[in-house]
Order: sequence, then C-alpha cells, then structure tokens
Amino acid sequence: DGRADSGSGRPTAWPMRILNVISSTDPDGGGVAEAVRQIGLVLRERGYTNEIVCLDAPDAPWLSNSSLPVHALGPGRTGYLYSSALLPWLKANVSRFDTVLVHGLWQYGSFATWKALKGTQIPYYVYPHGMLDPWFKRTFPLKHLKKSLYWPWAEYRVLRDARAVLFTCEEEKRLARQSFRLYRVREEVVALGTAPPPNDSGEARDAFLAAWPHLKEKRLLLFLGRIHLKKGCDLLLEAFAKVAGTDTSLHLVMAGPDQIGLQTGLQQQAAALGISARVTWTGMLTGERKWGAFYAAEAFVLPSHQENFGIAVVEALACGLPVLISNQVNIWREIETDRAGLVAKDDLAGTTALLEHWLSLTPQDRKEIQGNAKSCFARNFQIEQAAQNLLDVLCADALKKP
Repeated sequence: DGRADSGSGRPTAWPMRILNVISSTDPDGGGVAEAVRQIGLVLRERGYTNEIVCLDAPDAPWLSNSSLPVHALGPGRTGYLYSSALLPWLKANVSRFDTVLVHGLWQYGSFATWKALKGTQIPYYVYPHGMLDPWFKRTFPLKHLKKSLYWPWAEYRVLRDARAVLFTCEEEKRLARQSFRLYRVREEVVALGTAPPPNDSGEARDAFLAAWPHLKEKRLLLFLGRIHLKKGCDLLLEAFAKVAGTDTSLHLVMAGPDQIGLQTGLQQQAAALGISARVTWTGMLTGERKWGAFYAAEAFVLPSHQENFGIAVVEALACGLPVLISNQVNIWREIETDRAGLVAKDDLAGTTALLEHWLSLTPQDRKEIQGNAKSCFARNFQIEQAAQNLLDVLCADALKKP
C-alpha cells in the first residue's frame, strides 16, 4: 500500500508528495520562506517530493537560486493577494500530491486551498506562523474588527477543516486561542528550526569586518531582522543610548531590510540620542556576511513586541551567540530554561535591563551562556528535528487512512 518504516521506528508514508502554499519565497520577507526551504531540503534528502506554489513574479531574482521546484504564478492583487491563477492551478495540480502545507493566514492562499481541496481526500495542514497572536488584536483594533467580520466565513473554516493546525511552539498555540471566540482546530506543535551554521573558521567574521572595517575592535551588539514596528527597534536605540556611556567600545549593528520606510526615522532618533556614530546600518545581510555578523558580535538583541518563532534568534544560538530577547518572542521559555540568554519585558525598562544585565556579567558568565546557546540550539531547534516533528504528524495521519 505504499507504506513503509523509516528504519527509526517511526511510521512513514512512502513516497509522500508535499505541496507548500506560501505567498512569497522572497528571503527579505522574513524567516518563514527560509524555514520552508530548509525543511523542504531535509525532506528531499529523505526521498520526499517537496514543491512550492507562490505568488512571486516568475522572473523574481531569488527564484533562480531556489533549490526546490517553485511554481510562481505572478503577484496577487491588494493586501489580500488575490490571484485568479491560484485556484485553477491548485485544482489542476493538487492530485499530484499526498498532502498540502499552507503557510500563513489572512491572504487568498489559505482560502483558495480550502476551496480547492473541499470534497477531496487530500488533507491539508495550516501553519499560522504567529498570525493568530492577540498582539495584532491589541495593536491594530480596526484591522481586527475587519478580520472578525471575515473570520466566520473564511479563515475559521480554513482552520476548522484542516487536518491539523501546526504551531511552532507551545506559546504560539496558547496565544492563538485568545484572538477569536469562534475557534475550533486540531492543534499540533511541530517546532521550526534551522540548519547548523558554517564552521567558525574566522573567514565569515573577517568578511563581515572587511565590509565595515570601523567595527574592528568594537564590542558589537547585533540586531538582525526586518526593520519593522513590531521588532522594537526604537526601544533598542533608546536603551542602547542609556548604556553606551559605560564602554566607549560598545557599538550597535542594525542589520536587516527596511521594507516599510522606517529606517530614516530611526536614524533621526539615533541622531537625537547622540549615538549616530555608535550605530551601523548594514541593510540585509546574507551568506558569509550574515554569519560573520553573528560570529563578530558578543550578543544578539531582539526586543520584539511580537515574534512567533524568530529564525534569527535560532541562528544566533546555533553560532553560540547569547540572545537578549523580550518575553514576546515565543521561544523565550526555551531560552530562559537553558540559560542561553536573557529575557525581559518588551518596553524601555525591560530592554534597558537586558543590556545592563549583559554588561554587568563577568567574562566567565558570558562564556557559560555562549556554551548554553549552542546546547539550546542542538536540543530544541535543529532543522532535522523540526523536519522529523512534521513527518511524525503527516505520517501518523497517513497511516490512519483506510
């Protein structure tokens, strides 16, 4: 019947063909696209077919580097990303797959998948990727009102009829229950993760410092992520200004794409705080320079107001870099339990406390946290483990089929 055993004692449906539905595979869009790619590569190595359908332009430059088959149907319209091409494509192609993974909510992709698979025997699973977090309800009440009107006839049905809703940590699952009264889902937790970084031979660090030579001999605190309202970039600048006088070698690196035009205002804030010369804006970092930034820094800082998982947090851990994060980063409990960093509230007092606490530690304390960071990554966030968690769910369901 096509079912076999993986050799590890876990059931496996073989060969399973998986389709991922995602709005974009653009790496500038955050960690979701990278997680889809990395898990897909692991599954491919194990013999599973893994393809992606998205609403990128067919000639999008990043598609030429894709290591997985990508069906780019062209950009959707409006913020909802409606695409007249998506539903027909799904209906014509979905029979080639054994299961479908939907990444994200509140855009046409999830609703189109529901419509295409309704009445078929092909199961689908939904990764909300933090989009049910009540932070959005509190922060954007008018948008939430609009979502509440839309919820009963669309997204509620999408989640209700999914074979399972896949949360990337226990905290995300707990928070998701708080946004809408009408809520019925089958919950599963399948952690995300990332591949181990390149070995720290010093070459990546040298490449990063060669690009920004004024950072040599500095004590670097690294922010790496999108320049976005929810990331707490303004808090970080203000908190850094409060501690910068304690050591003239302290320097803040702000690395990431500015997708919504916030950087100019943040640079003006830094100037008003008198720290412009102590802050470097690198734009988005990839490849060797990205890893070099992790290896050159002494701590990673992310005071987010809402962060579902935080791939950059996990990448920092993988490099043995202690993470200073808010308790709104949903994997904060794992960080705190393993003493892999420091955790505080997502306000100015909390962010300042993070930096002050870090700077007050002895070299031995910092070295211990560095070791804990690598152990935390190995225990919780290896990409192989994340892929196996997903397979455990998918294959258990496959074996239940008559």
